Amino acid sequence: MKNLIVYAHPNPASLNHFFKQTVFESLQKSGQEIVVRDLNQINFNPVLSLDDMHGQRMGQIANDVKTEQDFITWADRIIFIYPIWWTGMPAIMKGYIDRVFSYGFAYRYDQGVQKGLLTGKQTIIVNSHGKSNAEYVAIGMNKALVLTSDTGIFTYCGLEIEKHFYFDKADKASEENVLEWENELISVLKQNQLII
Repeated sequence: MKNLIVYAHPNPASLNHFFKQTVFESLQKSGQEIVVRDLNQINFNPVLSLDDMHGQRMGQIANDVKTEQDFITWADRIIFIYPIWWTGMPAIMKGYIDRVFSYGFAYRYDQGVQKGLLTGKQTIIVNSHGKSNAEYVAIGMNKALVLTSDTGIFTYCGLEIEKHFYFDKADKASEENVLEWENELISVLKQNQLII
């Protein structure tokens, strides 16, 4: 199984970095193929430029975008790991989506009907956020997040979502919380036969 981890958090001491390492080490133990794209570390340019937009219309893409698209093409499974900031993705992850999930690569329209082009690829999404899940449910933010990311991006482009983790109250996480989340991650990887 070829696994692509797309990761966005600038702090190597962050909870999200811990999640990335947990996933990476679990996959590595079972001999899985893994590529990690740490968007901050590679200094990915998240700005969709006018040149990008013109190029996409003509089927031409920038070299840095082509590199990321090649990794997506290679992967059987894509694992996105990023925090929820201001009820959405960090800017660098949103810019990755804007530039890399381009028309003609991730989706297209056939006679006015939208078609996702990343079919046959599975995805796991790992998010942390500061609010409690109960607070998100009370204001409908849980549904909004599913609509804007899962429906509006990932399944729109044809990806099959195996699991979307929302680890809440992450800024106040105890050691017990972190251990529980680590076990949940490993359990889903085992359940989906990613690790032995």
